[in-house]
Amino acid sequence: MRRRSLDILLAGTASDSHTWNLVYLQLFLEERGHRVGNLGPCVPDELLARECAARRPQLLVLASVNGHGYRDGLGAVRALRRAGHTLPVVIGGKLGTAGEADPAQRALLLEAGCDRVFDDGDTHALGDYLDTLVPGAVRAAA
Repeated sequence: MRRRSLDILLAGTASDSHTWNLVYLQLFLEERGHRVGNLGPCVPDELLARECAARRPQLLVLASVNGHGYRDGLGAVRALRRAGHTLPVVIGGKLGTAGEADPAQRALLLEAGCDRVFDDGDTHALGDYLDTLVPGAVRAAA
């Protein structure tokens, strides 16, 4: 038996130049059996929308560690939804500069079209969410 896998597009937010978190997330997702396309850091909203159209991923994972994830994520998800993309979008990491989760900003992200917000990079919660997207298992071909 093996898990079903997803085609996942991973990207840093527009102002976030950090790469180590993206490498970690790519490995985390691949170890769970998913296929990952990593766009890297500082991905502008327009590029993100074009790549979603070209690659047609089943999930978009946005990551931030510079503390501007709430703001950048809001722009990204709004651009994606305006472009007609309906795929699930999640964002996580250090999303604010205050050092704690901001419920009002989180609510804005969800209202704009994010399916989940993982404050403080909660990979356990991300893993649980992935399990809801790929329930059960499929048998490997003999």
